[in-house]
Amino acid sequence: MNQFIISLDQGTSSSRAVLFNDQAQIVDITQREFAQHFPQPGWVEHDPLEIWECQLGVLTELLAKNNLKGVDIAAIGITNQRETTVLWDKNTGKPIYNAIVWQDKRTVETCEKLIDEDWQPIVKAKTGLMIDAYFSATKIKWILDNVDGACSLAGSGDLLFGTIDTWLIWNLTNGQVHATECSNASRTMLFNINAATWDDDLLHMLDIPNNILPTVKDSDAYFGDYLLDGIKIPIHGVLGDQQAAIFGQLSWQKGEAKNTYGTGCFMLLNTGQERVISDYGLLTTIAWRTNDKITYALEGSVFIAGSAVQWLRDGLQIIECAEQTEELANAADNEDHVVVVPAFSGLGTPYWDMSARGAVFGLSLGSGKAELARGTLQAIALQTYDVLTAMQNDSGIKLQALKVDGGAIANNYLAQFQADILEVAIERPKNLESTATGVAYMAGLGVGFWTEAFIQQQYDIDYRFNSNMAAEQREKYLARWKKAIKRTRGWLD
Repeated sequence: MNQFIISLDQGTSSSRAVLFNDQAQIVDITQREFAQHFPQPGWVEHDPLEIWECQLGVLTELLAKNNLKGVDIAAIGITNQRETTVLWDKNTGKPIYNAIVWQDKRTVETCEKLIDEDWQPIVKAKTGLMIDAYFSATKIKWILDNVDGACSLAGSGDLLFGTIDTWLIWNLTNGQVHATECSNASRTMLFNINAATWDDDLLHMLDIPNNILPTVKDSDAYFGDYLLDGIKIPIHGVLGDQQAAIFGQLSWQKGEAKNTYGTGCFMLLNTGQERVISDYGLLTTIAWRTNDKITYALEGSVFIAGSAVQWLRDGLQIIECAEQTEELANAADNEDHVVVVPAFSGLGTPYWDMSARGAVFGLSLGSGKAELARGTLQAIALQTYDVLTAMQNDSGIKLQALKVDGGAIANNYLAQFQADILEVAIERPKNLESTATGVAYMAGLGVGFWTEAFIQQQYDIDYRFNSNMAAEQREKYLARWKKAIKRTRGWLD
């Protein structure tokens, strides 16, 4: 019987369902955007019920379009936006507050207080993370402290916490399974990545009760069943989106790296069984855990990448679709050097400046939408330069090529400028859906649908962008960027 694997890819701006055949080829994709809520400056929220309805909707649509029944699906894998935080009543299934999104900055003061109390060395030693509003822990604390009835629900054992994977698993299994896996748990700032357990000291740090936390499983573990037509479809692979992307890029060996260009921009370097401590602002994170063995990674986080292009479309309304930016960038005046710093949610690696904010420098009367579009694309690449520089300093590894994926890197101007500014070849695969593909691989391995040998044959490069920019020109770009970053930092102090 011909069967399929389905990836549920729950992102920051849309939910998708992706269908893979037994040859690991994408057969079909269904996708829907959902609402972004900005109740105050720096606050970003999603409606968890809308996320669930949207994700269930694209799954149902995918099955119907392809005339598939429960018996046709070998397994479901889930990959998700990380750090985004949901708390809900386990009896009603209703969230007690909107999901607080990874980009949200409302807990900056809480983080600063923890840093002042000298928690940073402890947090870094236990979790590999910096204390930052980016992660789930202070978001949980905010909900417990600010939502009526939250603490009493927690006290009675009726409150559940989850990142988005946990929220989807709980709903797919009709409330039977409250679980997550190691890569997502490692992004909460509450998980000890050495012992692979929730950490009592960190829970005490924020007065978060242990009983709200999900069970943590291997990435390829069995997470319960989705019931369809009376058939139990196993959920057998779960990964945070960036970890899914590095798995999908087949960067399985120590020293291999990938960069994903999505809403944010995230570079991961596989460090194998070795947990590398960063001296340059990178995060140490769990890439995946299988057979109770952890594979670690160094990660650089750029908070705003593709969402800066979305800002051009929805905020400034100077483009109608993201694809227009390539034509505009190529048409921009080469003598009009507009520099965009899209620090709308602060700066991530290597600066970790929660008080930075977005800015545009170098405007002249001749500057127009072409120059703004080009500056925005260049900013994505320049932020990646900062991350790769930190990564090479930490690891001592000089990359010869960088594997890339994500929707934004389909832009040829961005891909070429990225190669030029990094002085590293950019390898863009034919399949840019590395996130959905990675968790499909994990699910397929989990149920024995594919073998590792078969999967390792699947990587296929579409185009290799080689660096051809003159050194003098590159240095001018970098000098302007560093000056702009310096003037953007500490804006909110």
